[in-house]
This record gives sequence, C-alpha cells and structure tokens, in this order.
Amino acid sequence: MTTLLESIQTAFADIAPSKAALDQAIATGLPDPRSEQWKYTSLRALSARRFAAPPATLATLDDATIQTVSAIPAPRIVFVNGIFDAANSTLSNLPDGLSIKTDVYFDKGIHFDNPHEIFAKLNAAVASQGLRINIEKNAAIDTCLHAVFVSVKAGQDLAIHFRHKIVLGENAKLNLVEHHVSQDPQQHLVNHLCEVSLAAGAELTHARIQQDDIGASHFLRTEASLLDKASYHRLDLELGAHLSRHDLQVNLLGDGATVNANGSLIAGGRRHVDTRLDIRHIAKNTSCNLFWRGLATERGRAVFHGGILIEKGADGAAAHLSNKNLLLSDNAEIDTQPVLVIHADEVTASHGATVGRLDAGHLFYLRARGIPETQAKAMLTHAFCKETLKVLASDELIDIVSPHLEKMLQTIEVTA
Repeated sequence: MTTLLESIQTAFADIAPSKAALDQAIATGLPDPRSEQWKYTSLRALSARRFAAPPATLATLDDATIQTVSAIPAPRIVFVNGIFDAANSTLSNLPDGLSIKTDVYFDKGIHFDNPHEIFAKLNAAVASQGLRINIEKNAAIDTCLHAVFVSVKAGQDLAIHFRHKIVLGENAKLNLVEHHVSQDPQQHLVNHLCEVSLAAGAELTHARIQQDDIGASHFLRTEASLLDKASYHRLDLELGAHLSRHDLQVNLLGDGATVNANGSLIAGGRRHVDTRLDIRHIAKNTSCNLFWRGLATERGRAVFHGGILIEKGADGAAAHLSNKNLLLSDNAEIDTQPVLVIHADEVTASHGATVGRLDAGHLFYLRARGIPETQAKAMLTHAFCKETLKVLASDELIDIVSPHLEKMLQTIEVTA
C-alpha cells in the first residue's frame, strides 16, 4: 500500500460515511504507468505523500482573502478547506426555482469499478460535504451563481473531498461559475466529484476557474447526462496546482442533446496539467463541439485526451474536436491524443490536434508594424487562449472569467 492511500485510510477510517467503501477503494490501489488512462501522468511523487482529514473547525480567512471572496457577486456559496463557510456566503433572496444544499448526495446507482477511477472511488467513499443545486422545471435563473472553494494552509497537508450534484428540470436554465483559489502556499490534495443531470430542454452554462496554489494536487471527475434537446456549455481554465487532472464524461442520452466544451490548459514552471474527455453519443441527432487550447512553457507538461464515441443507432450525430497546443520553451512537453470511434450511419465528424510553436508569419506581421518582439509574442498567446471563452456566449460571463485567464497569461514567458 502506498503512503498516500495508507494516510487516507487512517485519516478517514472513523469519519467516512462508508468504511467498507473506503477499504474497497484503498484495495484498488493507485494506477501505474501501465494504465492506458494514466500513461502520461505519473503519480509516483504523490503516492509518497501523507495527508490528513480536514479539521472539523472552519479555517480563518485573512482580510485580503475575504475581500477577494466578497468581490465575487452574489448569490455566492463558499467552502474553506472542505467546510461550508456561511459567513462569507451570500444566499439570501435566492431566485424562485433555485435551491442549494451543502450535504452530500449519495447516488448508489453510480459505481466506479475500474482501477483507473481510484480518485472518484475515494471521493464516493469519504466525501461529506459538497454543493447540491436543483433548478425546478421551467425556471430560468437570470442571475449567475458563484461557487467558491478556498484552500488555506493548515498544520499538515489535507485531503479535501467534495461531492457535487447539479440537477436542472425540464426547460430550466442556469449560469454557474466555479472559483478555486488559495489563501496561502499549501500542498493539499483536493478531490472533486461532480454529477450533472439535465432534463429535456434544460440549459446549463458552467465555467470553472482552477487557480489552486502551485504546490497543490487537484483532481476532478465530472459525470454529465443530457436528455432530449438539453444543452451543456462548459469552460475549464486550468491555471493552477502543481498536478491537476480532470476527467470529463458526458452521455448524450436524449435526441438533440448538445455539449459544447472548451478549455485552456496552461502548464508553466513544473506544472503538470491533464485533461481527459469522454463524450458518448447515444441518442440520435446529438452534437458535441470541443475546442481546447494548451500552452506549455519552462518545464511544464500538458496532457490532453479527447475521446468521442458515436454509438450504434446514434444516427445524425455531429461531433467536432479541435485541440491546438503551443510549446513555448525547449524543455516543455505536450501530449495530445484525439480519438474518434463511429458505429452509426449518416454522421458528421471531425477531429484534429496540433502541437507547434508560435506562427512565424503572424509574429513577423506584428513586428513589421513596430510591435516589440516580447509584446508581439504575448499578443499571440493571449489571442490563442482567449478563443476558448466564446463558449460562454455571454458578455457578463466572459467579463467574469477573462481577467483570471489574462492574469495567468501575463506570467507566461516565451523562450522558443
């Protein structure tokens, strides 16, 4: 047994909702490099680390963090080191049709049986808090809901587990923005499991800004199911953590269901960013549009797997994947793997992935107009990543997330 799993078993033995589920997860073990799903992401260093369960008492936020959190518009729900922070949340006068809870939703129908699903399995065994959002049938929520997750340094490194459930009824509509921030330098392990359920005609726009501290490890698994003509618009900005991994799984179960998922993966320093998509077209006339951009500089590494499966009977499906990446230093690395499997007829599908340098022609064009080389390179990298924001299709949402991406891009140095 690895030190990581031994410490989690010890830390959560008396507080896990299911001791049997915890023991079963521990017995699964961590995936090794022979696992196809983890071949580009090593867990060797993490496996030797030791973590504790979060304290039962709420950690204190300093004045600067409180001001940062307070600047995020209401309605706002805040968690600090895995514990709901009522004082810094603003949930009064919620719009009609929107309900929010912070207790964990346990769905016994969902199981994680594969060895590579170890972090989802651990989450299902030990998570005790999370965000439960329910939107009633025909409720169109005009205001944007903000979920804020703050990591604070503790006496020891913590393993923080969240389990979330987002349910939209028929023809319901919601805009949700997640903010993941750190108050202090820390090396916590943060593990989220999010289940999204969209009924017929429902529409969810979901933006996630991951800005955990450079020492943290951040894991997320998203399981989404869409019924007839439901639509899921998603943006992921992977801007923080030393090691981050997101498994996004979307099942298009209803005729005409649509997922539009964009993302920017920024790997600088020695950061390792891993995103794995698994989109399944099951019903007829479904569509997916996946638009992802990656930057790697210094000794950073970005990993992307874009998997699309069009099942037998999913006639009329339309699936499109674009993954373009820029290597900005000689020591950076990017691995990309687009996978398209088709078992149906009369489909429209395309997929493509590229890894390269900044376009010399574009750079020359800007330099010829008197723009200094450093500024010209910055302009090109900014434009390259900011394309992903278009999935939000709302100036209000773009204005919310754009400054976070812009701030990160200002730290990127192009050396190749």
